[in-house]
Amino acid sequence: MKGKVLSLFVATTMAIGLLAGCGQGSGSTDTTSAPADTTGAQSEAAGDDTQAETEAGSAEAGETEAAASTGELKTVNVAFMPNYASLWAVATADQKGYFAEEGLEVNMVMFQDGPTEIASMESGSIDVAYIGPGAHTLAIQGNVDVFCFQQLGNADSVVGLVSHGVESLEDLEGKTVGYASGTSSETILRRALASVGLTMDDIQAYDMEISNMISAMVSGSLDACAPWSPSTNTILSEMGDDAKVLCTNVSFSDEAADCASWVCIPSYAEENKDTLVSFTRALYKAMDYGSQEANYDEVAGYVAEACGTDKASALEQTSDGAWLDSATLLQYVDDGTIEGYYAIQEANFVADGKLTEEEGQTPVSDFVLFDIMKEAGQ
Repeated sequence: MKGKVLSLFVATTMAIGLLAGCGQGSGSTDTTSAPADTTGAQSEAAGDDTQAETEAGSAEAGETEAAASTGELKTVNVAFMPNYASLWAVATADQKGYFAEEGLEVNMVMFQDGPTEIASMESGSIDVAYIGPGAHTLAIQGNVDVFCFQQLGNADSVVGLVSHGVESLEDLEGKTVGYASGTSSETILRRALASVGLTMDDIQAYDMEISNMISAMVSGSLDACAPWSPSTNTILSEMGDDAKVLCTNVSFSDEAADCASWVCIPSYAEENKDTLVSFTRALYKAMDYGSQEANYDEVAGYVAEACGTDKASALEQTSDGAWLDSATLLQYVDDGTIEGYYAIQEANFVADGKLTEEEGQTPVSDFVLFDIMKEAGQ
């Protein structure tokens, strides 16, 4: 990968899962420790000081023009998760030189979940991040702004062990089930339970890192779990016929929209609008390339390199989302489709008890920066 890749381990036990899945780092990959600062959400209201924003935007525009004239690239620290859905566009933009064309250099930093990425943005070590569906509660609550929709996801699942008597969602009652709180893992587990009249109180819920679910399922410590790709594929490979997929995002497609997005904290958006537009424009170029099925094999190679795994593993994940090109995305922005996706997601968070009724009344335009997406498409 042309951008510097840094593997971020947020727990010492995470190494087990990384060896089994896409999170395994290559020998040449630099490693950094997890940020110690988990500062709370920044909740300053945008637009309180129009003059300051104008001056900040003008200053950044001047810096961007100066960088372009000298050939100097602006560095952006980018958080990603070790899977195809997170990397298909950003890794392609890096490898194909699209970021450089926009005057940017990206430092790629690996995380295991969205909430940890957001904590790192709040501490100042990360500028922008890809988050899966579950972490969008933090966007609605004002911790981060969405500046680019990436895709609707199909990477989450609930997997049961047949030998433990789990062959259907109804069989989860009373069973020990691993999940990662505050992420899409919890979202799909709650949705799966509700579909058969169960709640979290009806199972022995065990909160854990996604990366540790593989070893826990293999050892028999869990009866079932709610992983996402590529951990799902690894569990199925390790356990063979004993592992059964009970549901995926598609199982609830008539009632859910599992948005994945690029986000930053509000203050970064206010001070770096031009950078976000340039970053998004580079993503658009990558989406136009990576959304073509003929290019999946090449893109899988970029994903594998970023994760330090093999291309075959990445190729198994090419059905984990609905990959859009930029023209389709911009059409969906203009006709309200994207706004509708986020509204459905917000309503589901309320129904699942992840947001209060009051939080669920937050207008989508309060946390999604449609102007960035539109300007990047001009």
